[in-house]
Amino acid sequence: MEKSTIIGVVGGVLAVGVGMALKGADPHALINPAAFLIIIVGTMAAVFNAFPMNEIKKFPKLVKILITGKKFMPKQEVLELFVSLAKTAKSEGVVGIEKCANEIEDPFIRSSLTLVADGFNAEFINDVIESEIKQMQERHRAGALIFSQSGMYAPTLGVLGAVIGLIAALGNLSDIDKLGHSIAAAFIATLLGIFTGYVLWHPFANKLKQLSNQEVEFKKMVLEGALALQEGASSIAMEARLQSFIPLSERQSLRDK
Repeated sequence: MEKSTIIGVVGGVLAVGVGMALKGADPHALINPAAFLIIIVGTMAAVFNAFPMNEIKKFPKLVKILITGKKFMPKQEVLELFVSLAKTAKSEGVVGIEKCANEIEDPFIRSSLTLVADGFNAEFINDVIESEIKQMQERHRAGALIFSQSGMYAPTLGVLGAVIGLIAALGNLSDIDKLGHSIAAAFIATLLGIFTGYVLWHPFANKLKQLSNQEVEFKKMVLEGALALQEGASSIAMEARLQSFIPLSERQSLRDK
């Protein structure tokens, strides 16, 4: 569970609701079907206009990632794994690497080790894995773009909602009560547009980029380990090469084990 997403969404809703109450505004005013229709459905329509269907189909998966997060093998474990593999390679050769690869659950590590076990040279292994990483980055970029674009559309649609509300207000100039209600409803659309754009969609896009960067770093560490294995690096050399991917504070904890 990606707790920060839940905390952020709940905190944002509470901030607006409690803030309105403290300012003397009725939080129930947020329950405005017309405003939600303009902002939520309008943003969805804009996204459908902006992206092909094959990209939009990924939206549920992206939401799941934002809520559940993405799990990677901790860097300390990656280092320990490759140090162990380096020892195995020295004693058992590629047969030992292939045997270990079949026992690893992570598909990326398993496929990387399979390339080493199959005897491919370092240049080929580097090209294959780097290409996979680049393709992954492009997919992640496209997914984050859906949310960043939504963050652009929603506030603008909020202005559109305000204009529609003011048009309705101008039709009630003779009725002060209806006039006040119409003006308040008009600005609810603006509030929802700004809230969803800058509290939800833009931050969600940023979180997806951060998660993507973490996955890229993890895969580059695995690539470095695979190349070191292919070169026949010793366990000491393997540890030295992979430690650069681990923060100094965590390196100390490794030495203490």
